Amino acid sequence: MKPYYLLTGATGFLGKELNKTLSQQAGIDTLGRSADNDIVCDLSLEGPHLNRTYDLVIHNAGKAHTVPKTSAEAEAFFKVNYHGTLNLLKSIEQLPSQPKALILISSVAVYGLDKGNMLDETCQLNASDPYGQSKSMAEEAVLKWGKQKGVSIGILRLPLVAGPLPPGNLNRMIKAQQAGYYFHIGKGDTRRSMVSASDVARIIPRLAEVGGVYNLTDQYHPSFAELADLFSKRLGLKAPYHMPLWFARMLAKAGDFYALLLKREAPFSSRSLDKMTSSLTFSDEKAKRLLNWQPQRVLHFFEQLPKEDFVYD
Repeated sequence: MKPYYLLTGATGFLGKELNKTLSQQAGIDTLGRSADNDIVCDLSLEGPHLNRTYDLVIHNAGKAHTVPKTSAEAEAFFKVNYHGTLNLLKSIEQLPSQPKALILISSVAVYGLDKGNMLDETCQLNASDPYGQSKSMAEEAVLKWGKQKGVSIGILRLPLVAGPLPPGNLNRMIKAQQAGYYFHIGKGDTRRSMVSASDVARIIPRLAEVGGVYNLTDQYHPSFAELADLFSKRLGLKAPYHMPLWFARMLAKAGDFYALLLKREAPFSSRSLDKMTSSLTFSDEKAKRLLNWQPQRVLHFFEQLPKEDFVYD
């Protein structure tokens, strides 16, 4: 008999890839705020009314990719990422039988770090920002719930996710190159962990069988220069210029003075420079060992992506 899955956040960037891949092997009920979903519900406000039992629940819905400027914007992260998770769990409890497994799509933001090398799942969760804190709270909630209900829990802590027309920092990098104002700082050799959305989708069935908490990466961790040079080539643009590090430090000091004088954050400061020039990579040896995780390099993924999937309006 064909298994049935419940997928939240199916119309988002990662959710579309999860839906496309998983629907090849299971029936899928999608849940979200838009009318495009099978179950229309705003989890931040209420739990959904569920009419069937599920073999697997994949909770991918969440708020990300924005920096809150007000307390209300900060609170929105907790309403969506934490309280939304609680509302979903309460609704699942009302079903005649519980799913065999529940998977939460989380983030490496739970570690609360701006720099580090090959950090693994034993690192403490020290997030101080609303996004990281809300994801950490959601993780704690599902782990506790799974233990109480006898449901296997899988948690994926993802770094930057690559795919067609990616959001977040990759979106900003590509748009800056299109506009002609992107440049490398120093050699551009700062590295970031990344993973492709298609690889995340493919590991879901195995994770449902095994359970546990895992970082996922492409196991290469490309540099800013490698990414930007590849994007420029694919878009038919000139390769980005390199700004000398000494000059970037002068601009950052000017930004610090601006912030001190006007008592508001500068667009470029010593803090932002440090973040832009510090590598942040994560180890996925646990996933490699227990899930047989064998990802493709993100650079190879982007090399094969159609050009139209890079172009932003």
